[in-house]
Amino acid sequence: MSVSASAENLSTDTQSCDGGSMCLELALEGERLCKAGDCRAGVAFFQAAIQAGTDDLRTLSAIYSQLGNAYFYLGDYNKAMQYHKHDLTLARTMNDQLGEAKASGNLGNTLKVMGKFTEAIQCCKRHLEISRALGDKLSEGRALYNLGNVYHAQGKQLGRVGQNDPGHFPQEVRDCLLQAVEYYEENLELMRSLGDRQAMGRACGNLGNTCYLLGEFARAIRYHTERLQIAREAGDRAAERRANSNLGNSHIFLGQFENAAEHYKRTLALAEELGDAAVEAQACYSLGNTYTLLREYRVAEEYHARHLTAARRLQDRVGEGRACWSLGNAHAALGNHEKALYYANEHYNISKELGDVLGMATAQMNMSDLRKVLGLPAEAESPPPPADERAPRTPFNALRVRRQSMEQLSLIQITPDSKKKEEEQPTQPKRDVVRSESEENPVESFFDLLSRCQSERMDEQRATLHSNKENRPKPKAPKLQRSASSGNKNSNSNEAMLDMITDLQSSRIDSQRAELRPAKKLSKEGKGASLPGLRQPATAAKPEDDFLDMIARVQGSRLEDQRSELPRPKPEERPKTVPDDDFFALLMRAQAGRMEDQRATIPLQENRQKGGSNSKK
Repeated sequence: MSVSASAENLSTDTQSCDGGSMCLELALEGERLCKAGDCRAGVAFFQAAIQAGTDDLRTLSAIYSQLGNAYFYLGDYNKAMQYHKHDLTLARTMNDQLGEAKASGNLGNTLKVMGKFTEAIQCCKRHLEISRALGDKLSEGRALYNLGNVYHAQGKQLGRVGQNDPGHFPQEVRDCLLQAVEYYEENLELMRSLGDRQAMGRACGNLGNTCYLLGEFARAIRYHTERLQIAREAGDRAAERRANSNLGNSHIFLGQFENAAEHYKRTLALAEELGDAAVEAQACYSLGNTYTLLREYRVAEEYHARHLTAARRLQDRVGEGRACWSLGNAHAALGNHEKALYYANEHYNISKELGDVLGMATAQMNMSDLRKVLGLPAEAESPPPPADERAPRTPFNALRVRRQSMEQLSLIQITPDSKKKEEEQPTQPKRDVVRSESEENPVESFFDLLSRCQSERMDEQRATLHSNKENRPKPKAPKLQRSASSGNKNSNSNEAMLDMITDLQSSRIDSQRAELRPAKKLSKEGKGASLPGLRQPATAAKPEDDFLDMIARVQGSRLEDQRSELPRPKPEERPKTVPDDDFFALLMRAQAGRMEDQRATIPLQENRQKGGSNSKK
C-alpha cells in the first residue's frame, strides 16, 4: 500500500491541527526515501510519522505496510513481521479485502524468510483466496508465485539436513518441491494469459531450479531455455547470466559436458561484463571441472589457476582449498608430479586450518601417492592429539565435497535462522522452608502458611473498573498471628516464601485484568490500544451498561462459587490425636482475612446462647 495513494483519499477535514497533517508529511518523505533506495532514512521518517500519530486508519495502514517492507529489505525480519501484522489488523478492521490480501502476502514472505513455513503458507493461501474472490488476476498471480517460493524454500531447508544430491532427496522434501512446481506452473499459465513476459521469466527460472532439485534435468533445461530467451528479449544481463549458469549445471548431470562448457563460458563472459568477481571465480571453477571431465587437463589447469587467483583476492579460504585440490589433480594427470605435490601440501594446510577432516585425509592420500611416484620417503605420521584436544568427529556426509551451483550463491538466499537462542533468565535463589525440630503442632503451622497464601487471592481476582491499572488500590496482606509453637527458623523461612508467592501471584493476576479501553474504533480485533501511531479521542467513551452488567454477573457467580461454608461444631469432644477443634479454628482464622461480604454466617447454638458464651466467628 502506498502512502501517496492513501493521501489522495484524505480530505482537509481529516488532517487537522491535531498532528495528522504532520504524520502524513513525514510518511510521504519516508516513502520517497525508500523509493530512492535509502531505506534506513525512510524508516526514521516513518517512525517519526508514527510518533506524530493520526486517526486515519488508511494512512496508518499504508505507513505500516511501507515500514514492514523497509525493515524487510534492511534484514530486520522481526520488525517487518510486527508491522505487517499491524497492517493486517487494520485491513481487517476496515473490512478492506484488497488490503488484507496484500498484507497477508507481505506477512507470508516475511515468515518464509524467517523459516516459519507453516504460518507463511497460511498467509499466502489467504492472499490467494481473497484475490480469487475479488477476481484480481495480478494479485492471484503474486499469491501463486509466493506459495511456490514458500514450498521451494521449505524443501531446500529440509534437503540441506542430509546433504543429498539433486534427485535423491527424502519423500518429505520431494513433496514440498512438487507442491512448489504445481503453484509455479499455475502462475506461469496465468502470466501467459496476461502476457506478462517478465513474470513468465521469473516463473520459468524457478520452475527450472525446482525441477533440477527433483532430478528432472531435461525438464529443467526446457524451462531455463525459455528463461534465457525472455532475458535476452528484455536485455536483462543478470537474468541471462543466471540462466546460462543453471543450464550448465543441468547439462552436467545429463553428461552433456560440451553443452555445459558453452553455457559456463557465456556465464564467465557475462560475469566479467557485470563486474561480479565472485560469480567469475565460480564460473572458472565450473569450467575447470567440466574440462577435467572432458579429459582436457591443460585447459582445466588454466581455469583452476584463475579460480585460485580469484579466491585469494577475495580471501575465500574454502575456495582456495578447492582450487589447490583441483590443481593438484590436473598437474598429476599432466605428469607434473612436483607441482601436484606442492598443491596437495597446500590443500592439506588449508584443510587443517579450516578443520576439514575429509580434506586433510584426501590431501594426505594424494601426498603419499605422489611421494611414491617421485621416490621420496614418506613422512612420519604425526601422533594423534590428546583426548581433551580432539575436535568432535564430523559426520562423513556433512564433509562431502561438491561442486556448488552458481545459481545457489546469487539467486537463492540462505534462509536466516529464525530460531534464536532464548535469553537465559537469572534463576531465583532457592528458599528452603526449614522446619523447627521443637515444633509441637505441624498441622497448625501448615494452615497458618495456607492462610497467608490464600488471604489475598479472592480480593485480587475481583474486576476493578478502572481505566488505568496504576490507579487501582493495591490491598495489603493482613498480618495473621502465627502459632506460638512455631520456631524462629520456621517463621523466617515461611515469611520469605510467602513474600515470594505474593509477588509472583499479584503480578500474574494484575496482568490478567481486563481494561475498559476508551477507543471503540478497533473493537473487531481487540488490539486498538496496541497499535502505535493511532491517536485516541480526547474524551474516553463510557462503558456501556450491559457490559458492566455482564461483568457483575460473571464476577458475582465466581465469588459465590468460591465461598466455603463452615461445618457446625459437634458437641462431643474429640481426642487430641484428631484435632478437629484446632482444625476448625485454623480454618476460621484463614477465612477472617477475606472481605466482609464473603464472611460465612455461623448459626447460633442454643446452648451457647443460654450459657452466654462467646461464639467464634
